[in-house]
Amino acid sequence: MDIKNPKSHVSLVASLHIGFGALTVVAGIVVYIILNFATNFIPEYEEIGLVVMKSISTFLPLLICFFGVIDILAGIALFSYKSWSRIFMLIISAINCLNIPFGTAKGVYSIWALMQPQIMDMFE
Repeated sequence: MDIKNPKSHVSLVASLHIGFGALTVVAGIVVYIILNFATNFIPEYEEIGLVVMKSISTFLPLLICFFGVIDILAGIALFSYKSWSRIFMLIISAINCLNIPFGTAKGVYSIWALMQPQIMDMFE
């Protein structure tokens, strides 16, 4: 199958990953704020619950933001046409396929676009 404008597909894949990565980082910040707010409702005498909630309210937002930042970095690298960025984006896209439904759609499209022969030639 021959695609007409391979650069537009690469730009779209990179833009999708940067955009969704930015939304993921914002979601991580919102989760951090909500969980820290919820921690205020745990009584002081519930020490174990307080420790668990503070741990979760730190770890979970960091994990969410980590995946968002990785998505942004992969998109930026793809925009710069680095030789390694296509493989990196394919790995990130495969991981994104686990995020149903939007991550799956983004991941499948990204994998399809980046496996086209014209796009593969652009990164060699």
